[in-house]
Amino acid sequence: MMLKDAQNRVDSWISKFEEGYFPPLVQIARLAEELGELSRAVSHATGVKKPKNGETLHSIEEELGDLLFVLICFANAYHISLDEIFDRTMQKIESRDTARWTLKKELSNVQDQKN
Repeated sequence: MMLKDAQNRVDSWISKFEEGYFPPLVQIARLAEELGELSRAVSHATGVKKPKNGETLHSIEEELGDLLFVLICFANAYHISLDEIFDRTMQKIESRDTARWTLKKELSNVQDQKN
C-alpha cells in the first residue's frame, strides 16, 4: 500500500462524519498523546519501566498504528501528500547524510569496487 492509498482510506472514513478532521492544535495534541503511548509501550517492552498494577498493556505495533493514523489525519487536513514529502525528505537525507555514518563493511567494499 502506498501512503496515498492510506491517506485516501483515512479520508474516506473521516469524511463520513460531520465533525471531520480535528483543528490543527488538537491534532498536534493527539500526536503528542500517541507518541507518549508509544513511548510507554517501548518502556514496558524493554523492561525499563514496569507497568502499573492493572494497567492495560498495548503493543508497540498498536501504538505505531495509532500514531500513523493521527499523522495521516494531520497531513490530510493540510492537503499534504505523504508520498511526495517522504520522497523529498529521503532525497534530502540521502544527499546530506551520505558521509555522516560509517558504512557497513559489505556496503563499503561494494562502494570501493564502484570507484
